[in-house]
This record gives sequence, structure tokens and C-alpha cells, in this order.
Amino acid sequence: MKTIEEYSALLKQLLDGTIQELVVEQAEYFNFREAWLKLPNRNDVIGEAGLNGRIIYRIKK
Repeated sequence: MKTIEEYSALLKQLLDGTIQELVVEQAEYFNFREAWLKLPNRNDVIGEAGLNGRIIYRIKK
């Protein structure tokens, strides 16, 4: 399971274009959410719900 710090680093990579998407499993959502809430531009990150609680986050275009 990823930590809040790991999700913070992944979100920065998503925002700077290093990665195109970030997949978050249901069990890891709350760690992801804590990292996401700390972002000043969090509204640029959008999630698409999948099956079994999986969410795929991408940058809003």
C-alpha cells in the first residue's frame, strides 16, 4: 500500500506530465485523498471511477 508521501510524489509527476494517469485502488483511496487535498491545484486532477473501487486519475484538459 502506498503512503501519503508516495502519492504526493505521484501526483506531482502527474501534474508535470511525467506520467499520464494514476490508478488508485479502493484500499488506498484515503492515503491518496490526503495527498490530493494538499495540492493547491487539485481541481486539475480528475478521477474516473472503475470497477471494484478502482479510480483512474488524469489531468483535466
